[in-house]
This record gives sequence, C-alpha cells and structure tokens, in this order.
Amino acid sequence: MRQNPARRTALLDAAIEVLARDGSRGLTLRAVDTQAAVPTGTASNYFTNRADLLAQVMRRTRERLTPDPAALADTMTAPPSRDLAVTLMREIVERMRRDRSSHLALLELRLEATRRPELHAELTRFLAADLAANIDFHVGAGLPGDRRAVVLLYLAMFGLIVEDLTVPGVLAPHRPDTLIEDLVTRLLPPTP
Repeated sequence: MRQNPARRTALLDAAIEVLARDGSRGLTLRAVDTQAAVPTGTASNYFTNRADLLAQVMRRTRERLTPDPAALADTMTAPPSRDLAVTLMREIVERMRRDRSSHLALLELRLEATRRPELHAELTRFLAADLAANIDFHVGAGLPGDRRAVVLLYLAMFGLIVEDLTVPGVLAPHRPDTLIEDLVTRLLPPTP
C-alpha cells in the first residue's frame, strides 16, 4: 500500500467530489483516479477496497470541515452568550456553503450506511464522537444551555443544513440567518 500522504489526500479529496457529484453508486476507484487526474489504478494502490475508501473519506470530511483553530480562537474571544452561539452556528453554515462537497459526501455516506452494516457501525461511532465533542465544546465554553439543548440545536442545525444543501429555495423565504437566530433564542436560555 502506498504511503505518499499528499497523494492520499488528493485522492480522498477527489473521492469526496465524486461522492458529492455522482452519489455512492458513482464512487469507484476508477472514478477517483479520473477525478484526481492520476493514472488508472492509482487509487487501488492507496485503498484496499471500496469500504476502506469510504472509511477514509469519512475521516477526510472531518478534517475539511473542522474550523480553522485561529479563526475559532478569534470567535471565542467574545463572552459566552446566545449571540456567540448564533455566531458559531452561522459559521457552521458558512463552512458548509464553502465546502458543499464534504457535506454532500457525508449525506451520501449516511445513506450508504443504511445498506452496509460495517459502514453503519463506523459512521455511528464517528458521528457520535463528533456530537459528543460539540456538546463538550459548547458546555466547556460556558455557552448557555445544557447538554440536551445542544443536542436539540445539533438536530435543528442539521435539518437547516440539509435543506440549504439540497433544496435551498425551501428556506430562502424564511431567511436562514434569521432562522439560526430564532433556533438559538428558542433552544438556549438567556445569558444570566
């Protein structure tokens, strides 16, 4: 198995684009080679099989969607409040809009996991760990709301993101930025 990290990352980024554009059925090692503009067979030197590719794509999406630490540190200089929570939620949507492919690829992975038990187990662990980390971050930052409120906010934001990714016209008249503010106001208690 090849160990060139830059090539592996390029192949994973190509796989994310293929998955986002063509769906799970279009994701083949050959399609990844084509998207990455590398010789046929290159992806098969980096991934043992399609299941391995899917698992690595899942991890790569996390890398791509993780906020820039410096930008997050700058945002977190604001005092813990609903306003800061609104800013954080808006930043999530901005990251989604900048990297639609990673979010669409994750949606495709969710669908594929309904048909593949091994992927289902791994994706469940992956998403559960992300949710737990988000809850810990929120609570640890002193933002308003308890752990349950953060789960509700996660679910509401997931729905907003899916709509914005797939059928943005549905929420356009309701102004997603305003919806985010309403979600935070309704789900998180006022700052004392």
